[in-house]
Amino acid sequence: MTTTTAQATTTTPGTAATHAAPRASTQDGTYPRPQLLRPRWADLGGPWRYATDPEDLGLDARWWEAAAHAPFTRTIQVPFPPESAASGISETAHQRVVWYRRTLSAAELAEAGRGSQGERVLLHLGAVDHRADVWLDGQHLGSHEGGQTPFSFDVTTHVARLDVDAAGLELVVRAEDDPLDVAQPRGKQDWRHEPHSIWYDRTTGIWQPVWLEAVPALHLAEITWEADLPDGSVTLTARLSSPPPSGTALTVRLEHDGELLAEQQVAALTRDLRVRIDLPRQANGQQYEELLWSPERPTLVDAVLSLEAPGEESADVVASYLGLRSVGVAHGWFLLNDRPYYLRSVLEQGFWPESHLAAPSAEALRTEVQLIKDLGFNAARIHQKAEDPRLLFWADRLGLALWAETANAYAYSPRSVELLTREWLELVRRDRSHPSIITWVPLNESWGVQHGAHDVAQQHYGLGLAHLTRAVDPSRPVVSNDGWEHTDSDIWTVHDYAERGDELRERYGTPEAVTGLLAGIGPAGRRIRLTDAAPVHDRGQPLMLTEFGGVSYAGGRDDAWGYSTATDDDDFAERVGDLLAAIRACRPVAGFCWTQLTDTGQETNGLLRADRTPKLPVEVLRRLVTGESGSTGAR
Repeated sequence: MTTTTAQATTTTPGTAATHAAPRASTQDGTYPRPQLLRPRWADLGGPWRYATDPEDLGLDARWWEAAAHAPFTRTIQVPFPPESAASGISETAHQRVVWYRRTLSAAELAEAGRGSQGERVLLHLGAVDHRADVWLDGQHLGSHEGGQTPFSFDVTTHVARLDVDAAGLELVVRAEDDPLDVAQPRGKQDWRHEPHSIWYDRTTGIWQPVWLEAVPALHLAEITWEADLPDGSVTLTARLSSPPPSGTALTVRLEHDGELLAEQQVAALTRDLRVRIDLPRQANGQQYEELLWSPERPTLVDAVLSLEAPGEESADVVASYLGLRSVGVAHGWFLLNDRPYYLRSVLEQGFWPESHLAAPSAEALRTEVQLIKDLGFNAARIHQKAEDPRLLFWADRLGLALWAETANAYAYSPRSVELLTREWLELVRRDRSHPSIITWVPLNESWGVQHGAHDVAQQHYGLGLAHLTRAVDPSRPVVSNDGWEHTDSDIWTVHDYAERGDELRERYGTPEAVTGLLAGIGPAGRRIRLTDAAPVHDRGQPLMLTEFGGVSYAGGRDDAWGYSTATDDDDFAERVGDLLAAIRACRPVAGFCWTQLTDTGQETNGLLRADRTPKLPVEVLRRLVTGESGSTGAR
C-alpha cells in the first residue's frame, strides 16, 4: 500500500460544483453497490431458466454448453431462492445442486453502458449460497465459495462476440448448497426437511442481485472511507483495476447539501492509493457537529471521484458517500462521536415469508429500516446473515445503527475455520465504509465453537477472529462471541430470556450484581467470559443485554414457538412493557437488543407479524420501547 500525499487544488470550499455528478446520498436504493455508484448498469433479475440436479449429473453432462437446453424446463424469478414463493418454484425440500440459465443480449450490454470507447464489461453476483460456478458462452468464468458475499468477473472478451452475433450469449450459473454440511456457514437455515425451533426454511443459490456494468479499462475497483473526527479529516483508500500509467490522476470532491467541502487531486502512482483529505469546515468548533452522522441526525457527505489516465477516451467517474462519525467504548459506555450513547436495538432476522433471505423488493429494504425507527429503536442487530448492501444504504440515510454478523457454521473443524474466516473478512471489507455499522460480531452463542469453554483450539479461533477483525478495521468495537463465552470483546454481551422484569432487575440492577455475573455463570448456563482463554483487559467495556424478550404472541397458531407466551393484546403489552422498563432501569446496562422485530417461520416472538403488520399499534409499541410516556428509568 502506497500512501500518496497531495495538496488541495485551487478550488475554494463553498463554491458550487463545476460539473454535474450524481448524488449517492439521495439515490433511489435500487443500485446493488451503493457506495461505488456509476450511472449506467443493467439488472439481470427476472425470469431465468432453471433446473435441479439432485444426482449432480450436470457437470459430467456439460449443462453449461449452449446446446444443453433440455434440463432447463422451468422458470425461476431471480434473485429469489427456489425454496421461496417469490421464485415461482416453491420447493422447500433439500436443493443440493441447482442450475440457472439466461440469454445475455446486446441491448443489455448497451444498457450497462457498453459503447465504442474500449470499455470493460463486468458481471456481478451479489450473493450465491453456497458455492457457485459461472459460464458465459460455454466458457468457465470462475468459481466462488461463500454464500453471503459478492463476486464478479470481467467478461469483456466474451461479450465481444455479440458484435458479430446478435443472437445473444448463454449465461449459466451452477450453485451447490449442501444442507447437511455442518462446516459450511449456514446461519439459521435448517438442516432438517421442515423448519423447527429457531431454524428457518433454506435459501439456496442466487439471492442477491445479478447485474452488469461497463467501466473504462482503468477504473476504480474498490474504495473505503474512514473519518478522523479530532483531526477534521477523512481518508480515502482506493484500489485501481490495474497499475496506472504515468500521468494518471485521481480527483476527489466532497460536498454536503450543495456546499463544496473539499476538492483534492493526487497523482496515482500505484494501484493502491491512500489519500487524506482535510475538511476546513470542521476546524470551527461551533459548527463541528453539523456534519456528524448519528441515528438522530444521519448526515451524509457526497463524494465524486474521477480517475483520468492519459490515452483513455473517458475518465472513470463514480459517486460515493460517507458519514463522519466515531464509535468506541469507555467507562462502561458505548460511545458515538465521543459521547455516551444508549442503544435501543432489535434483533433483525432479515427473513421474509415470500422470499426468505432475499428482500421481496428494493423498496422493502427501505420499509424495514423505517419500521424499526418508527418502533422507537435506534439500532438493529443483523442476525446470522450478511445483509443486502441496499439495506445498509437505507440505514445510513435514514439513521439506524447496525451490529453486523454473518452466517455461522454448526461445527468446528479446520475447514469450517477456513470457510468462515474468509467469508467474514470479505464481509468486513465490503461493508466497513457504512457509517451505520457500529459493531462487528463474527460469532454468536458459540455456534461452530460449541466446546470453546475448554477446547484451546476453539478459543484460539475466537481470539483470532476478533484480532483479524480489528486488524482489518480498528475503528469499531468487536464482540468475539455474542451472548456468552467471550474471549476478547470490546462489549460484554449477555443473552437472557427472563420472563419477568424483576428477574432482570435482580441480575443487572446494581454494579455488584453485574460484577458477579461477568465473573461467573450466565442465565443460559454458560460462562460469560473465558478468562483462562485470554487475560481480561479492562478497556472500559460496557455491558449490554443483546438478546432478551422473545415473547410469543401467535393468535392461535398450533406451531407457535417462543421463550414465553402472551394470551391477548393486553397480556402481550404488559409482558413486553415489563421487560423493557426493567432493563431501561438497570443503570449498569449500556444498551439492549429486543428479540425480535418480526415473526419468522414458527418463531412467533416478533413485535410485528411476518408480513410486517404490528401486533399492537405502532405508537403503543414505541412507548414501550422508549419509555417516552414518562415511565421510571426511561432512556
